[in-house]
Amino acid sequence: MELPLRVFFFAFLCLLVSYSAVVQAQGKNSKTVVTYDGRSLIVNGTRKLLFSGSIHYPRMPPEMWPDIIKKAKMGGLNVIQTYVFWNIHEPIQGQFNFEGNNDLVKFIRLIGQNDMYVTLRVGPFIEAEWNHGGFPYWLREVPNIIFRADNEPFKYYMKKYVKMIIDLMKKENLFAPQGGPIIMAQIENEYNNVQLAYRELGVQYIQWAANMAVGLKTGVPWIMCKQKDAPDPVINTCNGRHCGDTFTGPNSPDKPSLWTENWTAQYRVFGDPPSQRAAEDIAYAVARFFSKNGTLTNYYMYYGGTNYGRSTSSFVTTRYYDEAPLDEYGLTRDPKWGHLKDLHRALRLSKKALLWGTPAVQRVSNDLEIITYERPGSSICTAFLNNNDSKSAATINFRGMNFYLPPKSISILPDCKTVVFNTQTIVAQHSARNFHPSKKAKNLKWEMFQESIPTFNDLPVKNKMPMELYSFTKDTTDYAWYSTR
Repeated sequence: MELPLRVFFFAFLCLLVSYSAVVQAQGKNSKTVVTYDGRSLIVNGTRKLLFSGSIHYPRMPPEMWPDIIKKAKMGGLNVIQTYVFWNIHEPIQGQFNFEGNNDLVKFIRLIGQNDMYVTLRVGPFIEAEWNHGGFPYWLREVPNIIFRADNEPFKYYMKKYVKMIIDLMKKENLFAPQGGPIIMAQIENEYNNVQLAYRELGVQYIQWAANMAVGLKTGVPWIMCKQKDAPDPVINTCNGRHCGDTFTGPNSPDKPSLWTENWTAQYRVFGDPPSQRAAEDIAYAVARFFSKNGTLTNYYMYYGGTNYGRSTSSFVTTRYYDEAPLDEYGLTRDPKWGHLKDLHRALRLSKKALLWGTPAVQRVSNDLEIITYERPGSSICTAFLNNNDSKSAATINFRGMNFYLPPKSISILPDCKTVVFNTQTIVAQHSARNFHPSKKAKNLKWEMFQESIPTFNDLPVKNKMPMELYSFTKDTTDYAWYSTR
């Protein structure tokens, strides 16, 4: 009896291992269904609280990507948002570059390997303090083109580019329904800022852009930021510093409240001091947004990185959003990084109430407010105690207990009893960044180059009418000799 028992046990073990391998393989290749309703994004039937950060692949060497993504995850993020940069991928019409810093596919795969989601902002106009807003120079030379309008030449090239990017993502199986990490995509960018200038051409264009994007059938929701009239089923989203108070809300009750750009500081221009935004203010704004039905916030930027070469727009420095939670070098900028990490933990503890509870608002005074999320018939309950007075602290009575609130702060009680986080109370560590003189640069010497000044006859280009510098240099340089007589 002993030998057959061993044989049976060995066979059972092999069967178990085989079954486990099949389950794992199915898990890796399983299709993910991404939908939404008026409360949140829904991934495979499960509502999601999403904490996202903007990280742009061309603004750092590929060698830094793994470390930056891991630090974002450690900070409590579960989504990475990135633009797609047309002018680096197609600098010359018909010639494409997806290598090195431009390897979009590799970047997205790394995010997926860290079990994080991706929001892909295709644009193609991206702003992003990027040269030409992301448009390649050659697009300007298309006859009769009008950018970002109901204009046939522009729509032809825009659709061709967007389809190329979407087809690449599909080919590499990067959309969630294919087993990839991309759960949302964005078409256009802050178009409401310029739409009125285009009049009817603007209205028609935004309808066309939405229909074009949805028609590409990615299997994931499309969004438009700062686009109050985003056509269904595209979701309109908020950009700004305090979307909990400035966002007018989704333009349909069937769409969730999403915050696509929560500005962690401000990009820096030459001549200006570093932009500052306190960790306490960011935390307050996020807690406020989630207390008012928000379920996704994206930090713009979470890591800014570096503007290399001539990639940046006018006056913007090479150092991009150095005051973000991760600085230009990828170091954590504390307490900003740590305080937001603690905030994400507190909101996750409130997940069930926020996603399935019924909200209720109690105004105590002009500056004091209690917002609760409860699920009837259960113990699921979360409370946000809000003191909106920026100068004075307050004590608020909630369900028989007194709670102290510092000025301009929100306390989060995941069980409606215990304060686990206050936006003004920082317990995260503080850090300082020190610079040491470079030994390599110690003996560098400046040398001056004297350029000979050409005469009118020496200049090769002659024209009877003044020429526009940008068209003359074709975006290869910002300098040219100019002489008139």
